[in-house]
Amino acid sequence: MTGTETRPYVRRPDEGEAFWFLGNLMTVKVTGAETRGNLTVVEFLNPPGFAPPLHRHLHEDEMFHIISGTGRFHCDDEVFHAGPGDFVLFPVGSAHTFLVGPDEPLHTLQITTPGGFEKFAAAAGEPARERRLPDPGPIDPAALGHAAALNGIEILGPPPTR
Repeated sequence: MTGTETRPYVRRPDEGEAFWFLGNLMTVKVTGAETRGNLTVVEFLNPPGFAPPLHRHLHEDEMFHIISGTGRFHCDDEVFHAGPGDFVLFPVGSAHTFLVGPDEPLHTLQITTPGGFEKFAAAAGEPARERRLPDPGPIDPAALGHAAALNGIEILGPPPTR
């Protein structure tokens, strides 16, 4: 193994670096640096009705394992409805977004490979001191676009609507 060796660990439900990212609570469970750049895993809690802008990752496959809640996932010309226990894959280079169901938060594990997504979230978000869903404020499109461009993500359009 080269570089810094990662020791085995357990990150408990309330452990990991947490960020407010686009009005969502994001907790980093494993970083790219801890996996020799291979993957990043973050836990997301998205509020009901949340949707990110249509975007594409230029370097990463993005996957979601849904713990609770529901969402409508858009990838290129396909739409998938997914709920607890489902797994969603957005291949690298695909235009994608999702819309959280209206009745409850969407709780997921997001996996990106290769790793590094946490750098984008840190650049576009802010540290979370409280681990509860906030009332999402406005998103600064210029700041989001700048952070995305620096991290190999293209913003392609607005979020989906109901």
